[in-house]
Amino acid sequence: MKTAEIKRRYLAHFEANGHTVVPSAPLPAIDDPNLLFINAGMVQFVPFFLGQRTPPYQRAVSVQKCIRTPDIDEVGKTSRHGTFFQMNGNFSFGDYFKAEAIRLAWELSTNPIEKGGFGLDPTRIWPTVYLDDDEAFEMWRATGVPAERIVRRGKKDNWWHMGIAGPGGTCSELFYDRGAEYGKEGGPEVDEDRYMEYWNLVFMQYEITDVKSKENFTIVSDLPKKNIDTGMGLERVASILQGVDNLYEIDEVKPILARAAELSGKVYGAHSGHEAGKSHPDDVRLRVIADHVRTALMLIGDGVTPSNEGRGYVLRRIMRRAIRAMRLLGWQGATFPELLPVARDCMSPSYPELAEEFVRISTYAYAEEETFLTTLRAGTAILDTAITDTKKSGGATLSGAQAFQLHDTYGFPIDLTLEIAAERGLDVDREGFRRLMANQQATAKADAAARKTGHADLSVYRSLLDDGGPVEFTGYAEVTRESRVRGLIGAGGKSVAAAVEGDYVELVLDTTPYYAEGGGQQADTGLINVGGGQVEVVDVQQPLPGLIVHKARVIRGEVRAGETGYAEIDVTRRKAISRSHTATHLIHQTMRAFLGESATQAGSLNAPGRLRFDFNTPGAVSASVLHDVEQQVNEVLLRDLEVHAFITTQEEARRLGAMALFGEKYGDEVRVVEVGDYARELCGGTHVSRSGQLGLVKILNESSIGSGVRRVEALVGIDAFGFLAKEHLLVSRLAELFKVPGDQVADRVEQTVTALRDAEKELEKMRAQLVLGGAGALAEQARDLHGIAYVGTEAPEGAATNDVRTLAQEIRGKIDAARPAVVAVAARSNGKASLIVAINAAARSRGLSATDLVKGALSGRGGGNADLAQGGGVPADQVIQLLTAVEKAVGEAA
Repeated sequence: MKTAEIKRRYLAHFEANGHTVVPSAPLPAIDDPNLLFINAGMVQFVPFFLGQRTPPYQRAVSVQKCIRTPDIDEVGKTSRHGTFFQMNGNFSFGDYFKAEAIRLAWELSTNPIEKGGFGLDPTRIWPTVYLDDDEAFEMWRATGVPAERIVRRGKKDNWWHMGIAGPGGTCSELFYDRGAEYGKEGGPEVDEDRYMEYWNLVFMQYEITDVKSKENFTIVSDLPKKNIDTGMGLERVASILQGVDNLYEIDEVKPILARAAELSGKVYGAHSGHEAGKSHPDDVRLRVIADHVRTALMLIGDGVTPSNEGRGYVLRRIMRRAIRAMRLLGWQGATFPELLPVARDCMSPSYPELAEEFVRISTYAYAEEETFLTTLRAGTAILDTAITDTKKSGGATLSGAQAFQLHDTYGFPIDLTLEIAAERGLDVDREGFRRLMANQQATAKADAAARKTGHADLSVYRSLLDDGGPVEFTGYAEVTRESRVRGLIGAGGKSVAAAVEGDYVELVLDTTPYYAEGGGQQADTGLINVGGGQVEVVDVQQPLPGLIVHKARVIRGEVRAGETGYAEIDVTRRKAISRSHTATHLIHQTMRAFLGESATQAGSLNAPGRLRFDFNTPGAVSASVLHDVEQQVNEVLLRDLEVHAFITTQEEARRLGAMALFGEKYGDEVRVVEVGDYARELCGGTHVSRSGQLGLVKILNESSIGSGVRRVEALVGIDAFGFLAKEHLLVSRLAELFKVPGDQVADRVEQTVTALRDAEKELEKMRAQLVLGGAGALAEQARDLHGIAYVGTEAPEGAATNDVRTLAQEIRGKIDAARPAVVAVAARSNGKASLIVAINAAARSRGLSATDLVKGALSGRGGGNADLAQGGGVPADQVIQLLTAVEKAVGEAA
């Protein structure tokens, strides 16, 4: 049975049993800063489990794309662990509990294939239950499972919680006996390789606290509602139903692995997942490649692009591990152009958008591989130099600092450093490398911890939301509103009854016209009059979905909770922001028209009169394209198209061609904003009513903000007109100065700049000639210090460092090579003195060193080698002292 069919049957079974089918959330679509990616099916339902939101359904079912990265270095070493996987889950929010969950799992597992089930042999299924969960034990007995096949296990295996205080409960897991050829008899307690877990039913019925570990926590009380959270590993079920040994042989993975093996000339055995084959390096590398190529496809598909931080760094790392593994297998060609299309064909039956978006996905993947191959070449050259220097100095170990620099600065994989060093007969200080890595990770963790807010104490906000329900936003249709003050939150996040002049508070109204910051749009500001008091709103946020909070300062009188207030937003600001937001939609659509469908939005800022638009594209956008984009956007403004917003289903919005943002999670109902027939996009922001109201859009600049991500900044409306007026004044002034028409100013400025550069070059030549002109005479005037020719001189003030260095070398070169010679040249520039010392081989044989002479004169500062060294940074008036110090040191050494 194909994996896509397993997925279809799973969803159909639970939909037929009253569950709402919920689409998979995009991999990075999470609000929890503790997670980089969704790592379990229940993550998108966490607000329901925590009581932060009321679920719109009592039963739900999903097949969720997941990524787990903590054990990334272990991928491929076992037959059932990978980075990307899919989790089938059915969820009950206070509806059914153990009996129904067990029944539904048993029926889908054992119903015949012709009746929509998976057709698993019921005599080979082993349920496990928590030690004292007699209730679940008896429910499994009722399905016909004999007592000897129902295993009781402890907290380590059959208890679930989030790892922090919150809901938790006992589990019941399903294991399938794959047969005697896979291991010992006796059930999952004896051999979890033979008995493969494929489903976990979690009965969340307790509130827990004092969580110290998976097994060490305190049960506080029963939860008022009992919830069900189940997780079926889709890949594991596919492995069982397809009769294959491991997840690397299922239909969504094996073709990638097989193609990698074909390219590299390796053989992947049908039973390489068995114990005897687990440690074979070629098998492991092929698994790494198959897993990582599929993971990269899914990540880029969901809008993640390679970068040096966060999610982008995870993507970059797994791509580079795949490329590296292919090279270790002997393949020297490009990896992703060969394997990514195979992964697409494997996954598109379940996710058709991967085929539709493959041009965009492959553009990023192939560009990243080209970048990495350049890194490999550069890193190899640097490593070769480090190895040569280490061996030349008689060392046998490459330092941990050198290995870390290669890894951290140049992106050079440590395993490659280890391999190349070994080939050249050197060890690597692995402990030093690990220590530096640990220090870096500790710093990163501390920084992340300082910014974490996930699962913080939101009890006051939650109470306000529970008591009054979601706050109604009326700002699409009105800019003022009379509404009751539902609550006030004062300093320390505590609920207060009143606030007086000078206090900073957070207000929650029953309804509000204020737009809370979101979707790139800045929040509204304005005033709220409450009783005899007045507050100035400076920010508006949603700490919980559905709860709009006004952050404000009391500027007059007193405000009290429960009173009626009159909210009035700053209309001028709102209109300016709305113009910017509509302009962003137009720029987005136009960029896609000129650069292709892959130019998708990666972020935005809509502020009064200005906007910032980030988008995905592999390279810089030319000035001519930016000009054409700007012109076309302004033509749309002249057409004065109607801007219209409406609510529809996700499916209908997709059918209409509405653009959605990668990484964003949308509900079943979505808001679509149309600008005539020109642009259509999912959006919750505020907009103008007609495109002509924007007045003018002026693109200021375009720049890179990361690998594959560009940014344009633009002005809108009166701000754009103001900018053009200033530009006109500047051009007029330059035209007057150069005495040319305005349209010739750019050419005249370019000519002037070119002439200045040519003049500077001539001046440089003249200065160099002036500095070097006296080299011969200075060499002839060398003083004799006990058999050593010594020249100490000062270069012309302001001489370039390169010229001073060349002067020292020129003087040294004009002294007889058989005669020991030391040349010291000091210089003054920008209030500082510098010193350069050059000596010849004959002087070195007398025990002299240029580095020692420079450091001696400069109290330890400076650097170079025995022949030529330099230093500086001391006050300019110390030039004579520097030359005297060198002369004294030479005399003493002689």
